[in-house]
Parts: sequence; C-alpha cells; structure tokens
Amino acid sequence: MTGILSGSTNKARLLIVEDDFDISNMLKIYFSGQGYEVEVAARGSDALLKTRQNMPHLIVLDIMLPDIDGYEVCRRLRTNTRTSHIPVIFLTQKDERSDKLQGLELGADDYITKPFDIEELKLRVQNAIARAERESLTDPRSGLPSGRLIEEQLRRIIRTTGWALMDLRIQHFDAFKEVYGFVAGDDVLRFTAMTLNELVDSFGTPDDFIGHAGNDNFIIITTDDAAQSIRAQVKARFAEEILSHYNFMDRDQGYILTTGQEGESLKVPLMAIGIGTVSPSQYQFADIREITELAAEARRQDT
Repeated sequence: MTGILSGSTNKARLLIVEDDFDISNMLKIYFSGQGYEVEVAARGSDALLKTRQNMPHLIVLDIMLPDIDGYEVCRRLRTNTRTSHIPVIFLTQKDERSDKLQGLELGADDYITKPFDIEELKLRVQNAIARAERESLTDPRSGLPSGRLIEEQLRRIIRTTGWALMDLRIQHFDAFKEVYGFVAGDDVLRFTAMTLNELVDSFGTPDDFIGHAGNDNFIIITTDDAAQSIRAQVKARFAEEILSHYNFMDRDQGYILTTGQEGESLKVPLMAIGIGTVSPSQYQFADIREITELAAEARRQDT
C-alpha cells in the first residue's frame, strides 16, 4: 500500500473530538506513538474551526459534546464543499441501532462504541484513510481533495455562473526538492495547503473548494468577486513565508544552486506561486477540460 500509511514520511493528521479529557489524552498519546499527527478538540465548534484551519485526514468524533452534538458536526462537515470528503468515525456510548443509522445517514464512514478496543479503532482509522486514498479522494501529503473530487466540482460548476477557478503552481518546486530533499518538499506542500485554507477561509466563502491536483499543483474554486482578493493574498503570503523553508545563505543570495544536464551549475530562483484565473464571465466552456486548460495557460503567463 502506498501513501501516508506505508511507512513514508507523510504523517496522517487525526482530529480527535472528545470532551472527556482522559479519553482524548489517551487517544492523542496512543496515535502520536503510532506516527500520526494528532489534534484534539473538546467542543464541536472548536472541531469545525480546527478542520478549516488544518485539514485532517480523518476525524474521530464523539456524539455527546457540550455545545453541538456530533451529528450536527458531521452534518456541517458533509454540507461544506471543503470538508465533505473527510472520513468520520463516530465514537460514542450509545449502542442503539437507530443511533448508528442516524450517523451513517449523515455520511459517517464508521462507528465504534465505548468502551472500545484501541487496536480495533486503530484498524478502523487505517482502513478509512486507505480507502479515501485508494478512491483518489485526497492527496496523502496535503489532505486536500484530489482526483475524482476535483472532477466532480468541475462538473458541478460548468453548469453554473458567478464562479472563478484558480490554477496555482509552486514555481521552482522540483529544483528545491532536488537540493533540499523530498521531506522538505512535503513540508512545502503542507505549508501551501494550510496557507490556502486560511486565506480562503478569510477572503472567500463557505462554499469555496480547494483541491490538490498533483505534486506542486493546486486549485481553488471561489466566486468571481472573491478571486482577485484571494489571489493577491496568496501571492503576498507565499512570497513572505516560503523564505523560512530555505537556509540563511540561500535566502540571502536569492537563489539555489543546482546541476544541469551537462553538469553545469545553475542558479534557480527561490520558489514563488504562479496563479491563473478563469471564469464564465470571460469564457464559454464546452467541457471541464477547457476550464483546466485555459486556467493552466493563464497560470503559465503569470511569471
């Protein structure tokens, strides 16, 4: 099996939503020891906020919470374009058939009752994440929707108006990865995903979509009105914060040195992000391929 569960350096991110401190702390310690990156939320509202800020690969969700219950948290996740793909495992005291059915009807991926076997929960978590990867639902490095989910969004918007699609690519990413290594490259991808989530959250709408199309390529689907603000914020934020991924010498000189095909030394600029934007106010699209091709062409002109 490939991806985040096969021994690679990519850590799967779990969000544990549980108001019982002893249980949440035990789960955090256990899954951190299993190589997961774990965050904890004691309230449903906190869980929704943390999910928007740093997309988890899976959520373990208690039903009984002090503010809104787990069913409502799951419903909001499933009705939001950006979070609808995240696997959810319900964790609860309840063992009634009707409670399980209600959770599954809301789109939960699995259900386990307290007291639970921690090894069984681990297997359920592994299987749910592997299933999402296998079905090309998420990119294992960023946790963002990929593959089929991106296609579904493109097929949805082509029949509507008022949207804008942004094609984003990290320029000079391959050269950076060649010099600094794939672990540092994966850190850049996670940083980019987190930055896009934060800025779309601040300057976009709740229905906006962020996808990881592959390697250094991301997409944002937002409104025509919000696209320019998001574009400006992403460009500025990326240019400022990407510098922390370089060592002092490379930051100071403004480039990295790589070796060309003939063995010559090449100066490669520091990473930047290129963005191309298209919308139905500019073009008429016959199919989704035209949307992605025109957006990619616009992005290539953004140097």
